[in-house]
Amino acid sequence: MSPARSDFGPELRRRREESTLSLARLADAVHISKSYLSKIERGLATPTGRMALALDAKLHAGGELAALLTPGPAGERNRDSAAGASTGAASWSFHLHDDGEGDFMSPGPAASEAGRIPTVVARSAITPASLNNAPAEAILPVFRALFDECRRLGQFSGPAVVIPLSVTATATLRGLRRGTAHAHRSAALGLAARFAEYTGWMWQEAGDDRAARYWTDHAAEIAETVGDQELVAYALLRQAELALYQDDSLATVELARAAGTRARGLRIRALAAQREAQGYALLGDEDACRRALDHGAGLLDQSQPQPDGTPTLGGTQIPDLTAFVKAWCLRELGRPEDAVTLLDTGQDEIAPYALRARARHSARLALALADAGEIERACEVAESVAHDVMTTDSATVRTDVRQLRSALTRRSGHAAVREVLPVIAAGLSGDAAPRARRGSAD
Repeated sequence: MSPARSDFGPELRRRREESTLSLARLADAVHISKSYLSKIERGLATPTGRMALALDAKLHAGGELAALLTPGPAGERNRDSAAGASTGAASWSFHLHDDGEGDFMSPGPAASEAGRIPTVVARSAITPASLNNAPAEAILPVFRALFDECRRLGQFSGPAVVIPLSVTATATLRGLRRGTAHAHRSAALGLAARFAEYTGWMWQEAGDDRAARYWTDHAAEIAETVGDQELVAYALLRQAELALYQDDSLATVELARAAGTRARGLRIRALAAQREAQGYALLGDEDACRRALDHGAGLLDQSQPQPDGTPTLGGTQIPDLTAFVKAWCLRELGRPEDAVTLLDTGQDEIAPYALRARARHSARLALALADAGEIERACEVAESVAHDVMTTDSATVRTDVRQLRSALTRRSGHAAVREVLPVIAAGLSGDAAPRARRGSAD
């Protein structure tokens, strides 16, 4: 991106310093790196028009800051502007704050068409109403149903579809606490914490661990205010999962233990024991792994759904979670045949719409099959995973698929492998994956 040719950078720095926001805090607020924001302030990088509007909103500049951005020649304009011009769509932005307030800005379409930086022609602030303005018994069940639908949507679509919905719901529910009776305020904040936690999971699926940690911590902070200690404990478990996917076995075990110690409910303690087992599997400690697996299985068998209809924490789409985690561990411990036996029994029980759960389950099955020397079947399952991972845009499943690609590449003399590797490569890159031609094995 070419350097800026305007006063945007110096004015951005002046307004940021006046607002007392640090470089790091403003960068986090608009979801860019601190180093990139520093380059913008020094005139070494030019933000997109959308980014300029976001910075303008965070600094409450009323459109004055965004108006300073001078675009380069037509060939240098960002693709967002080109797309907007080609479709005739006016650009606009809406920024939500943690307290539920929102800022809406709409630029003038005539200025955009003329090739100049848009002038903000409409800006409004939206202040959230309290639950006193409408019956809580009518509002909160709608958001409760929306949470279930967001989780369902996340099973067959990518994070880019789900995150805007879950972020908006989190901020809106936080805003509804104003002037509200304690019971309804607690219910609204408790549900906001669940949306925030799910947002963290979606960011992990999008491949952004920093954003995943932020939203997971945010969920724990909200949960603390309403005394939801199970969600606070589950936040530790989510941190353990992030460590697991970074192959940090010791941190996985320590965080899982901390979650199990803090949790009071059987389900979270069971999930903590299973995560601890996965950490031990990465360490190669089979005895400790099996003890943790047995402990988790016993707790999970005794756990019951929440009687008040509170959303269940953790994944619910894999019917036999105990068998899945055990198979995960056995494969890591060098027992792929046993892992295949366990995974084969649960694949058909996953709901047809749950593509994300199916991709996760199938990726582990394909890995176990490849390790067990069942190359034909591994390739068949791998093809299915490649298509599902494209649909769900799952970064965690892609981690397994990369392992699978490496395992199959070592067997590239096999015809089925040569046919499926381009399909896997397309799935990892997000391109339309071709169908593998089934031939005979060499």
